[in-house]
Amino acid sequence: MTKSVLGIIGGSGIYDLPGLENVRTRRIHTPWGEPSDELGFGEIAGLPLVFLPRHGRGHRLGPSQINYRANIDAMKRAGVTDLISVSACGSFREELAPGSFVLVDQFIDRTFAREKSFFGAGCVAHVAFADPVSPLLVDKLEAAAKQEDIPCRRGGTYLAMEGPQFSSRAESHLYRAWGCDVIGMTNMPEAKLAREAEICYATVAMVTDYDCWHDSHEDVVIDDILRVLRENVAKAARLIAAVARDFPKEHEPCPLGSDRALDAAIITPPEARDPELLRKLDAVAGRVL
Repeated sequence: MTKSVLGIIGGSGIYDLPGLENVRTRRIHTPWGEPSDELGFGEIAGLPLVFLPRHGRGHRLGPSQINYRANIDAMKRAGVTDLISVSACGSFREELAPGSFVLVDQFIDRTFAREKSFFGAGCVAHVAFADPVSPLLVDKLEAAAKQEDIPCRRGGTYLAMEGPQFSSRAESHLYRAWGCDVIGMTNMPEAKLAREAEICYATVAMVTDYDCWHDSHEDVVIDDILRVLRENVAKAARLIAAVARDFPKEHEPCPLGSDRALDAAIITPPEARDPELLRKLDAVAGRVL
């Protein structure tokens, strides 16, 4: 059996993980460049955890400057088996008020300026992504939210926009008409890359605002977002601690097969694969290569 290692990627406002014990930091270099920051290694309730601030400590990186491939590769090299993304977002639904959490289960990717795959010329792969998040991780997050009395809805569609500007009013109404529930700038291609790296993934979307569709609320401004973020960060820390306390010490196989996503994904035959790319894939795809 594989030992569980829980990874946490913290979004806006989350640059450290309160409650993480025996913390040590280490910079992990990857073939894809440098991750957003040093990784924090520690434990909660005896469970090994690895923490990475997505935007870097001090919020140095915008959503389009984040090296998503390096971040996921670093998590894989750190031994992470299960990855929880904690991300600020806007809401398209009246009932999803600022301060509430959404356990997203679908994504629409509208980003366009990011590297979205570890694979490409010299080694082509197509992983299944119909169900992007791990139901086992979502089960644990839902149970922890109830335990901590944190308002949380299971299920929802996350619209990933490029940013860094917020939506126009026309875009906001369009995404609502598409059936989207929340909007953010960072979960794509992060979720896709986690799938390619065979890491089970789930998103906690923390609502900070109503975007700009809501007639009776002011349009989204950064001051309001930061105020709600401060409140959400404390709840997120409680949520992660509760998840860690009850997390199995042995990794549970994903019912979707996300931890074996590469079993039949690589199309390029061995004799046609590029050796240089294969060297870069040592952590992500070493199990099948």
